[in-house]
Amino acid sequence: MVFVFGSNEKGIHGGGAARTAVARYGAVWGQGEGRQGNAYAIPTCSAPMRSDGDRLPLPKVREYVHRFVQYAKGHPEEKFKVTQVGCGLAGLAAADVAPMFEDAPRNCYFDLAWEGFLPHHLFWGTY
Repeated sequence: MVFVFGSNEKGIHGGGAARTAVARYGAVWGQGEGRQGNAYAIPTCSAPMRSDGDRLPLPKVREYVHRFVQYAKGHPEEKFKVTQVGCGLAGLAAADVAPMFEDAPRNCYFDLAWEGFLPHHLFWGTY
């Protein structure tokens, strides 16, 4: 499965799921968005979270999520393990982020913590 994680636009993958993506899935330091190794980065911050000002506005996060969903739809032969994107170090609320994935295809699997927000999707457990 392709590991889908929250990132920052600078691609400084120093903490949380981003750090795991580098260590285990081939994420590339300096690449803030898109497919890299066996991972896919979705930016939720402009830079590593040092203040609330680094968090991206929800409409911008929605754009990045939309690009991921389109990518997943274009690659039905692959499976995507989507973490709680933006709900860790970025501090976004699951109620705000999870519904952005409502249009995700069936090859996307979500953290069980989002089950109440995506009732008709597939889940893999918790990260």
